Amino acid sequence: MPTLRDLPAIETLMQSDSISPLIKIHGAHVIKDRLRDLQSAMRQTRSIPEWAAEPLGYSKELERTLVKTDFVPVFNLTGTIIHTNLGRALLSKELWNDIEPLVTRPMNLEYDLVKGSRGQRDTAVEERLCELMRCEAVTIVNNNAAALMLVLNTFGLNAEVAVSRGELVEIGGSFRLPELMSRAGCRLLEVGTTNRTRLDDFAAEIDRASMLLKVHPSNYHIEGFTESVQAPELATLATAHNIPSCVDLGSGSLVDLSQWGLPKEPTPQSVLEQGVDLVTFSGDKLLGAVQCGIIAGKKPLIEQIRKNPMKRALRVDKVTLAILNATLKLYNDPAELPKHLPLLKTLTLSTTTLTARAEDMIANLPAELTGEVVSSQAQIGSGALPDQTIASVAVGLTHQSLSAQRLVDGLRTARPPIVGRVKDDLVLLDMRGADPMDELIQALQDVELGTA
Repeated sequence: MPTLRDLPAIETLMQSDSISPLIKIHGAHVIKDRLRDLQSAMRQTRSIPEWAAEPLGYSKELERTLVKTDFVPVFNLTGTIIHTNLGRALLSKELWNDIEPLVTRPMNLEYDLVKGSRGQRDTAVEERLCELMRCEAVTIVNNNAAALMLVLNTFGLNAEVAVSRGELVEIGGSFRLPELMSRAGCRLLEVGTTNRTRLDDFAAEIDRASMLLKVHPSNYHIEGFTESVQAPELATLATAHNIPSCVDLGSGSLVDLSQWGLPKEPTPQSVLEQGVDLVTFSGDKLLGAVQCGIIAGKKPLIEQIRKNPMKRALRVDKVTLAILNATLKLYNDPAELPKHLPLLKTLTLSTTTLTARAEDMIANLPAELTGEVVSSQAQIGSGALPDQTIASVAVGLTHQSLSAQRLVDGLRTARPPIVGRVKDDLVLLDMRGADPMDELIQALQDVELGTA
């Protein structure tokens, strides 16, 4: 057994190869304090564990007790492509390299180079979106919830906003539309019922309404005895009574996804073409860019939104605008999008490619793991097309001694962490997120899973 004399000096531990990686993650002060605490406890109890004589022992003890709060890349093999908790839409390295000078050097964020004076930070992105969507005006905020809140606060402050009961949704993190409306300073005017709302329901309350709102169902789908008011009907009614109409799409795709065999989703421009005054949607979901909220529609209404003091509180930074602008450039050639937009590239992977990935993984599994090719269904995710999935391929993984739950938990300790799901006592690793394959296979081979 080691004695107190065998305890390494703190500075010796700090300079060791075993402790160095932890310093990079948690910081020198944190690690030094934890090492001192460990040795202080040993001196007080005069009990020295076997591991305490070598730096590697301290490294393992710190890894066991320290909370890893740093951001790290992960493999999203859950079968949910746009995963809210795992960073949503991915960006390409080429796009990131293109915008690098805009992030690391000064840029004309709010500066008009022609006039030599202050400009509008939304201008570049607005012009590009107006061309793509054939709309009058656009403004950008930090996410779609903010976009909807800003619209409500601008046109429904201290007034009533009419929305169908069937569209009073709750989104991720327990945020509910009625609560958001209340925070925006509106009073909710519920019309219709949960499963059936008609235009007459809106017409009956139109004199009380300051605006009419339609909300994409996002994370749920109602089937059976249902009826809802379509966007053109709502727009016509609002116009006749000289109040704004707004459709919150949640996930917004600027192109028709069905051309690549994917489920069809309404585009923001198609909603505006139906006569709706304003549409709100996300930039980091089906658009495939970065987290932001986009408000598009009639110019006089967008100008009112820009003048709302809340707009400044909800505006986006230069990195967000640079990424969004670079992503929108890819839409100039829609036919080439699957080659350059990571989201569409992932969604359009062929069964042949996915099966080849699965077979490659299975052929390189460590001895304690067994895999089989499994046909599966992937979700697009983040409120996009909640009632539809796309065909995919997964590896069904089992361990010689661990349960499926213990195995899926253990895979999250890999470097990078591997995030899968459990179904029918199998750990399913969906191959749509299996890129780069060589790194994934190495992570599987190196992970220490232990035993039951």
